[in-house]
Amino acid sequence: MLVLGIDPGTAICGYAVVEQLGNKIHAVQYGAVLTDKDEKPELRLKKIYEEISALIDHYKPDLMSIEKLFFKQNITTGIPVGQARGVILLAASNQGLPILEFAPSEIKKNVVGTGAATKEQVTYMVQHLLNIKEKPKPDDVADALAAALCGINTASTMRWVNKN
Repeated sequence: MLVLGIDPGTAICGYAVVEQLGNKIHAVQYGAVLTDKDEKPELRLKKIYEEISALIDHYKPDLMSIEKLFFKQNITTGIPVGQARGVILLAASNQGLPILEFAPSEIKKNVVGTGAATKEQVTYMVQHLLNIKEKPKPDDVADALAAALCGINTASTMRWVNKN
């Protein structure tokens, strides 16, 4: 199974392609789509759409696992992230890619064991589970790797439940 994990954002959109073969899981590719804050919003969204579409087209994942929109206090910071999520969901939908969506706390609980895990704990577990030597940077990349792992774990559980 090949999963594309996404940590959506307008300035930094983390992505990770993670593969499960039997009981082994490894990172195939990971990084971030970066956009310039001085660029027009529509051009930033276009870049995110095009780069995520290209990843889907190149790797042909079995599903996308994406973090749901979450903001604590300032709704205005959530709006651009929501727009980025929209173009990412459109890119997946246009290519017929199934989508699993998870709250940040669900991803943390799935990967670390607690929904209150810190960024450092998530990064540590991602590195440990995927045997990644260097810390993924920026943090959005570690979050995308965690989203992909959560997608793999959830899809595997769904397949197991559907068999029984």
